[in-house]
Amino acid sequence: MGSLSSLSLPILEAPSSSPCSGCHAGCCRAYAVPLTGRDIFRIVTQKQVPFWRFVCRWADPSGRISRDIAPHFFFADDRQTPYVIALLQTESRVFPGTRRCVFLNESGPAGNAGGTTGRCAIYENRPVACRVFPARLDEVGALAVHAVPEPTGESAHPAYKLCSRPWSVEDLNRDEALKSLKECGREMELFHAVARRWNDDPGPWPLFPDYLEMIYAALAA
Repeated sequence: MGSLSSLSLPILEAPSSSPCSGCHAGCCRAYAVPLTGRDIFRIVTQKQVPFWRFVCRWADPSGRISRDIAPHFFFADDRQTPYVIALLQTESRVFPGTRRCVFLNESGPAGNAGGTTGRCAIYENRPVACRVFPARLDEVGALAVHAVPEPTGESAHPAYKLCSRPWSVEDLNRDEALKSLKECGREMELFHAVARRWNDDPGPWPLFPDYLEMIYAALAA
């Protein structure tokens, strides 16, 4: 699949001491990234990328993708399986046999993760989950960071290697992180309401983008 946008911005301009130093976009390969309806509406309307070019549904019976944050959706063709709406992944050109976010533009020598760079084709319109990573709020509402696990098993390929060292709160821009977390909370709260309405009478997956467009176009009006 070719580039979906002529815009190509760095994922992060990181100082050498940052956990992102030497980044080859492992997080854009290793994670299933949940989307909100507002994420989808923003990318479709502002970047003019059709729904089916970047959205998929991931079966999530264990809850490992939703993590009690993203809502589950059910569909008429599979009413028993909970799904998370997420960014589509496709095969990496640089690391054959591995996956990447459909919006990740790759460059660099094949087989050498350290020499590979990745650029997000929709950086200014990237999903809110990408904006907040790895920030979170702890049990008392204070700014904290997620532990970034080391990929194992099938995901142990060098392409999926994540941060060069563990994150700390001091690595974050506190004001920007808190702003993004509040935005994420609002968007997910709305998307949970959208999910409850859909799940009351699940429709078929092919009609899902029309359902989202109806709701978010009305909210934007």
